[in-house]
Amino acid sequence: MKFDEIDVRLLGLLQEDSKKTTKEYANQLNLSVTAVYERIKRLEKTGCITKYVALVDKKKVNKSFVVLCHVKLAQHTKEFVTLFEREVLKLQEVVECYHISGDYDYILKIHVSDMEAYRDFMVAKLTAINHIGSTQSSFVITEVKHTTAIPM
Repeated sequence: MKFDEIDVRLLGLLQEDSKKTTKEYANQLNLSVTAVYERIKRLEKTGCITKYVALVDKKKVNKSFVVLCHVKLAQHTKEFVTLFEREVLKLQEVVECYHISGDYDYILKIHVSDMEAYRDFMVAKLTAINHIGSTQSSFVITEVKHTTAIPM
C-alpha cells in the first residue's frame, strides 16, 4: 500500500495517541475534519489500522516480571508445530510468541508477577505442552526501550 506524507504523519499521530479527536488531528495536519475522518476510515478499511487498544502499565497490574523464554521442540514436524502454536495461544501469560530461526524454535515474551509465578507457569502450563524438547529463560533486568509504534 502506498502512503503519502499526510498518511505517514497521521499514522504517527494515531500511534502516539489514538484518543484524540478527529478535529485535533485535522488541526495538526492542516486538513479538514472530513478529510482526516476519510483517511482514517480508509486506513482501517484497508487493514493498515487493525485495532485500537489501551496500553496498561504492567507495574500497576502486578505483571512487571518479564521473561523471554526460548523454546525448542523435540522435533520439527508439522504436527508438533501446530500443536505447540495452538496451545501457546491459550496461555494468558504469553503476550508475544515468535517462530524463529537458529538454535531455538520459538521466543515467548511472558508477563508474570514474580519469579515464583514464573516457576508456577513453567511447571503447570508451559512444560505441560507435549513435545517441548528444552527451554531457556532470560529475565529482563531493565527495559531500555519499549514501543508499540511501527516506524513509518
